[in-house]
Amino acid sequence: MARVFASMLAADFRCLEREVRRAEEGRADGLHLDVMDGHFVPNITFGPMVVAAIRKLTSLYLDVHLMIEEPGRYIERFVESGADGVTVHVEVCRQPAEEIEAIRSLGVEAGISLNPETPVASVQPFLGLLNGVLVMSVHPGFGAQAFMPSALEKIRKLRTWIDREGLDVQVVVDGGINSSTAGPVREAGADVLVAGTAVFGGGEIAERIQMLKGHRET
Repeated sequence: MARVFASMLAADFRCLEREVRRAEEGRADGLHLDVMDGHFVPNITFGPMVVAAIRKLTSLYLDVHLMIEEPGRYIERFVESGADGVTVHVEVCRQPAEEIEAIRSLGVEAGISLNPETPVASVQPFLGLLNGVLVMSVHPGFGAQAFMPSALEKIRKLRTWIDREGLDVQVVVDGGINSSTAGPVREAGADVLVAGTAVFGGGEIAERIQMLKGHRET
């Protein structure tokens, strides 16, 4: 069964502690924190201080997604702030293997992400070094976008490569995950679904998360 990470991009930042508690009570498997710099993506979110504040609120897994240029300059700061995993984009890594090693050397999990227009083959050489691959199923920068079906073939290819090599690498999918898209994404081979609006957008969070995972509580 797939895990669900609640994307804090869709949370109400006026009541951050309440939103973290809602995610916990809804049995989210982790929190996904999108860090945006206004350069690599056309939006600005938050930095290490907010990650550190969230870390003080919860023991949930903190999945920090660096949508920034020159991620190597900031990896250590986000780890010090409490990240359990750090994901960087293949599009901005001049030496992806070095960036991955830098993350893992700090004792946290390393992930690499690719945008919708980036060929999935760009991450294949590094699969043996990674804990996860994050497939963007929308153009990064803003929440509440529609899922791009082209991501499904990328997920299938990654699942095939990972299983064939016997690797312990998670396939993570972020963007447009909801009640309609979660099933096809799981069937394609995703291990982790990142969802924001589908989790925080209203209604009972526990029910929403169980639906995304593929079952309802009885």
